[in-house]
Amino acid sequence: MRTFLRIGTYWLAMTLLSATVALADDLLNGTWVLDPSACTYNPGKVRKSDTRIYTFTGNKIHMSGDAGFADGKKIHAEFDAAYDGKDYPVKGNPRVQTIVMERIDEYRSKATTKRDGKITAIGNRVISKDGDTLTIASSGTDENGVPNSDVLVFHRKK
Repeated sequence: MRTFLRIGTYWLAMTLLSATVALADDLLNGTWVLDPSACTYNPGKVRKSDTRIYTFTGNKIHMSGDAGFADGKKIHAEFDAAYDGKDYPVKGNPRVQTIVMERIDEYRSKATTKRDGKITAIGNRVISKDGDTLTIASSGTDENGVPNSDVLVFHRKK
């Protein structure tokens, strides 16, 4: 019985360590700066700037972002979430109350944002094989219920 418990404890410790290392090595980790000339909006709110910092602690992703729009509005948004398909609160974005994160593979993940329990957008993130470009293609509705879709392109800040 003791051998079984030692093996079980070892397995659990190695699994938790592997998950922590995997998140720390996540390609999303780092600072990403928007390339406004590479983005498309249909109709969407055109962004003049957007910088996002993703950091990982344990099994959680922390995102802190500052965006500036063509109409002069600015937002600062933050969240802490895990790749577990559960809702996590988002601070600072008037259109979004929660985010759900799902990891597809090393290069791709999916984020679903909600307000009042209703989906506002679904975004698919793809990181280039060289790890230097992040593309987020999202579709949803604005605060007036008008459908929109955006493709945002970011480059890793070195």
